[in-house]
Amino acid sequence: MVGKFEKQQLADQSIWDQIKEIVMFTAPATGLWICGPLMSLIDTAVIGQGSSVELAALGPATVVCDYMSYVFMFLSIATSNMVATALAKQDREEVQHHISILLFVGLACGFMMLLFTRLFGAAILTAFTGSKNAHIVPAANTYVQIRGLAWPALLVGWVAQSASLGMKDSWGPLKALAAASAINGIGDIVLCIFLGYGIAGAAWATMASQVVAAYMMIQTLNKKGYNAFAFSIPSAQEFLTILGLAAPVFVTLMSKVAFYSLLIYFATSMGTHTMAAHQVMVQTFCMCTVWGEPLSQTAQSFMPELLYGVNRSLAKARMLLRSLVIIGATLGSLLGIVGTSIPWLFPYIFTPDQMVIQEMHKVLIPYFIALAVTPPAHSLEGTLMAGRDLRFISLSMSGCFSVGALVLLILSSRYGLQGCWLALAGFQWARFLMALQRLLSPNGMLYSEDFEQYKLQNLRTA
Repeated sequence: MVGKFEKQQLADQSIWDQIKEIVMFTAPATGLWICGPLMSLIDTAVIGQGSSVELAALGPATVVCDYMSYVFMFLSIATSNMVATALAKQDREEVQHHISILLFVGLACGFMMLLFTRLFGAAILTAFTGSKNAHIVPAANTYVQIRGLAWPALLVGWVAQSASLGMKDSWGPLKALAAASAINGIGDIVLCIFLGYGIAGAAWATMASQVVAAYMMIQTLNKKGYNAFAFSIPSAQEFLTILGLAAPVFVTLMSKVAFYSLLIYFATSMGTHTMAAHQVMVQTFCMCTVWGEPLSQTAQSFMPELLYGVNRSLAKARMLLRSLVIIGATLGSLLGIVGTSIPWLFPYIFTPDQMVIQEMHKVLIPYFIALAVTPPAHSLEGTLMAGRDLRFISLSMSGCFSVGALVLLILSSRYGLQGCWLALAGFQWARFLMALQRLLSPNGMLYSEDFEQYKLQNLRTA
């Protein structure tokens, strides 16, 4: 009842009061999104001080370690959905059952990825980097093999974190990830700078931090009265339900991951210095874009009540979206300025290599263009998810990837790293414009009184 009251209260406020409340609501959630990219950014900054080759090796290594983890984002989505639904029915036994089967799925997927990394990690890196950059494969593989040891803990931790979020607890996961970031930062400094272990030291520090974070998230669930060490094998029907809940979002995430992976793939063929520069820029970009993710979460929390709840009000939904977009545009401009200034004015934070710095400075303009539009795009996509317009999101993202990949191929061959970042800017703006057009359509969810099409789509998705 408290959550329902808060949603109604937010909807009844003026636009500026709404903005204030949204900012206060998203502040704790922002930390959850920052910790992951922060750990990769710490690795990038520390390794860049020692070796440009190892800095370049982080690019393909990051694809295998970080980007491939997004394949399993469906676990987070399914966990939050199933736990929140069971809690709404006040059925603790069902909550425990969902947690147990999802923990098992996470653990099974984790060991599968551990084995996959052990057997095929070097081959994937060799294929990804190409013969011209074979010299970076040993360093990249060292990083991948060490990080791969944390796969089971990482995915189990994701399930535990999402279960807590489904219970409306963001502080427990935030504390765990904050501790993990501190461990990673201290470990990088000690192992890389003082002991000279280089990229291997960074990998051990990150791996240890992920294991600690997973343990702390499990303990958070145990303190709530649930047994987070209980694992249950899901039935075939339960497994299909888990996949069915997140299938459209899975397609959306894979389109994003595939496009970012292509960016690194094309940058990899441009030489060690270009690869190193791209690694710095893309890690900084990811660190900045996560600040917009809580806007998507806010839309998914507050919009459903206004779109198809008992107190349905499309006018209030449009007003709330306006507040979210204003915040997104303001945040995007701020992030664009700050995010561009760091590699422009303080490049020595990441590397002392002048050739790498020159490559970084070539992409500052498309970097700003891509970064500025990302937070408002998150606001719009979060609203589409709140309205369960998942089919459109998955189809539009797939279309953006298909066209974006072709544009990336053409521009990268003509303009090098600049072309890669111009293609990324186009990809981000296409996402924003397509979502905006959908929401402003007279037949869209914010204007159409006939909501049966979305209800039907809900049933089909389930």
